[in-house]
Amino acid sequence: MGFHLSPASSSRKWLGFVTAVWVQCISGNNYTFSNYSDALKSLMALTQLQLNNLSVAKDVGKAFGLLAGLASDRLSTPMMLLIGSIEGLVGYGVQWLVVSRKIQPLPYWQMCIFLCMGGNSTTWMNTAVLVTCIRNFRTNRGPVSGILKGYVGLSTAIFTDLCTALFANDPAIFLLMLAIIPLLVCLSAILFLREVPPSSTAANEKEETKFFILFNIVAVVLAVYLLTFDVTGSHGRLLSQAFAVVLLFLLACPLSIPLYCMLQDFNRSGSKPSSDIEGLITETLLIQNGQPEMAAPASEEKVEPVVEIKRPRPSIGEDHTIIEAISTTDFWILFASFLFGVGTGLAVMNNMGQMGLALGYVDVSIFVSLTSIWGFFGRILSGSVSEYFIGKAGTPRPFWNAASQILMAVGYVVMAMALPSSLYIGSVVVGICYGVRLAVTVPIASELFGLKYYGLIYNILILNLPLGSFLFSGLLAGFLYDAHATHTAGGGSTCIGPHCYRLVFVVMALSCIIGFGLDVLLAIRTKNVYSKIRASKRSKKPAAPSNSQ
Repeated sequence: MGFHLSPASSSRKWLGFVTAVWVQCISGNNYTFSNYSDALKSLMALTQLQLNNLSVAKDVGKAFGLLAGLASDRLSTPMMLLIGSIEGLVGYGVQWLVVSRKIQPLPYWQMCIFLCMGGNSTTWMNTAVLVTCIRNFRTNRGPVSGILKGYVGLSTAIFTDLCTALFANDPAIFLLMLAIIPLLVCLSAILFLREVPPSSTAANEKEETKFFILFNIVAVVLAVYLLTFDVTGSHGRLLSQAFAVVLLFLLACPLSIPLYCMLQDFNRSGSKPSSDIEGLITETLLIQNGQPEMAAPASEEKVEPVVEIKRPRPSIGEDHTIIEAISTTDFWILFASFLFGVGTGLAVMNNMGQMGLALGYVDVSIFVSLTSIWGFFGRILSGSVSEYFIGKAGTPRPFWNAASQILMAVGYVVMAMALPSSLYIGSVVVGICYGVRLAVTVPIASELFGLKYYGLIYNILILNLPLGSFLFSGLLAGFLYDAHATHTAGGGSTCIGPHCYRLVFVVMALSCIIGFGLDVLLAIRTKNVYSKIRASKRSKKPAAPSNSQ
């Protein structure tokens, strides 16, 4: 008679998704290095090359995300979230102790280890959230990826603006927030985020689409709110505190969706027997990507000995093992194009502090927030727009990556020219394009190589983050900056003027043009896959009107 929130109920499913969104809101701490890099540089008397290698160490933590990928099929979602949050507490906690001068600066190699731990912590959180939610909402992978990756993009602005509003942008307090807040948020997700059967009816899928639109609306309102706070200049203490309260309210708004579903479940519990729900669960568990599995034999008399046959190599679009995936040309085209997009974007994010100082800006937090907020728009719009055009015209998703690459190249040219406000323009363009690249590549990997080993395949692609950071930030930007810099008395280095990064921007623009060519090639090679996906989506449409008309 009483209402029970079962693991398969829609309210439990959406409550899990809300907590997943919250986890993503605190998972972008890898992109906040510019907010405290100058404090580390002065405290440890580092050259720009040494500082950039610290940022590379942070991104190398992503390489160990392979462990999270391997664990995603063996450990539960709550366990992965717990591992990531504890690792982040240690990694960022030690950095806080150093920057707040609670302890003496550690040796350089030890600081690299703790930055690596902080970077690796997010791979456990992201893998747990993405794998679980992509499997829970299989027919809406684009919107799911766009929303989740969009909130990752906003996380930098959320942390930066909260710290600015409440603590006057203190780098030590900022690091303390990075250590504690993710742990608290992950504890909420541990309670509610689980893998559940995906929707099995056209009505359920239609309801999902409506709810995702609501998530997008709330996210856009949040992004505009953050942007307004950033562009309106300095604020008084009372106004800043009010800003923080409203920000927390907006982050809590998505809870209205699981509360609505809970009310619906409660109403149904008095009119529908539990056997109906059990039947639904049984049906959905037999469906994998729209393909029903073969039922078991009716009787054991017909069972014959089966000779094991070597599994034929799967076609693109089917489930691949790791070896099968990395043996394909398409995987390496995707891998290389991803490298040029995220590698150059990370170079800008990691060096934003020094880029701003070189052009005469004392406070660079506005550029960090702009990159974050416009990265959100790139992520959330590209997920939904690419999904729409797949259903409408079978447009291959890599096409959107190609468009982002060419736009990013234009952004780097603008930044190289060092015109007035060029850093503002560059921050916006790089944010948008970096966001598109991350949000679109997530569903591409699942559509080309399947969901069975998706966690590990995703983390192999994420190896591009440390690799790209090392090539474009650690080597390219670090060496060229120090080549133009003057050395200070304490052993550090500084460079003032547009010449400091001009050649860096030119090289990155050329790299994006190469990435554009690779994305166009992948779009051509995968056109048949997306034509099949379009046909699959359209084949379901007649079933929906038959119930309502």
